[in-house]
Amino acid sequence: MAAERTATPTGRGDDRGVGAALQRYRVMANVVGVLLILLIFVAVPLNHLAGIPGPSTVLGTAHGWLYALFFIATVDLALRARWTPKGTVLTLLAGTVPVLSFYAERKATAKTRAGERV
Repeated sequence: MAAERTATPTGRGDDRGVGAALQRYRVMANVVGVLLILLIFVAVPLNHLAGIPGPSTVLGTAHGWLYALFFIATVDLALRARWTPKGTVLTLLAGTVPVLSFYAERKATAKTRAGERV
């Protein structure tokens, strides 16, 4: 019976909820990554080159609020999957660099699914 309750990184039969936390993290990492790319490569140039501040304001605000949710989802996963403090901080910082968030999400997902600490 004890073998049935052992934690697995996939979330199936997982007492710590790692699977659900991983799914939340992955969704937020991708949403934040896409918004950051749109903000940096579309909205900011429109603001500075064309004098159109609207998209920059909207996407900047959306990215800020959604990064807060990404932060919470990442910390939740880090605690459940018992990530290292260094891995947690690096993963959180990756959400602030365009395109790097996608790499970090893939790496963190692969390690978490393999049962390794990030």
